[in-house]
Amino acid sequence: MTALLEQPERVLATSSKNPANTLIVGHCRDTASDNALAVAAELGRRLGAQLHVVHAVVLDDYPVDPDSADWEEQGEQTLVDERHQVEAALTRTGLPWTYQSCRGNPVRALAAAADEHNALLIVVGTRGEGLRAALSRLIQPSVSHALIEHQHRPVLVVPPGQLN
Repeated sequence: MTALLEQPERVLATSSKNPANTLIVGHCRDTASDNALAVAAELGRRLGAQLHVVHAVVLDDYPVDPDSADWEEQGEQTLVDERHQVEAALTRTGLPWTYQSCRGNPVRALAAAADEHNALLIVVGTRGEGLRAALSRLIQPSVSHALIEHQHRPVLVVPPGQLN
């Protein structure tokens, strides 16, 4: 079960060039996010845009047992690994990009980043549709659905599956 931490707060950002066009990309540790990152990178290349990747830290980023002696350290290592995964994927693209890890509700964090960067659009992945995805949304609300409902700028929802 995912419990969300309170107010988004900037933890880490890597600066790079500052082109006029920015795409906000939501990313977490799943295949849907990797697909969204790949699509955003290709779109960024075509548009000559910068990517700003946002990872909202939630309890799923930490081990299951909060009583373990190294719970905090394991969680922090997971966050470092997440950032390195994004860095490895984007370094190959040659695109300018930044990374932000923040604590809080993913929808609010993405919306705040989009406002801050005056983004062209927000790119996120989705678990897809069907019974399994619907049951998953009962436990963990859909970030893509919430963004579509409450965002005043375009939201690109990348479907699950293999990218060519």
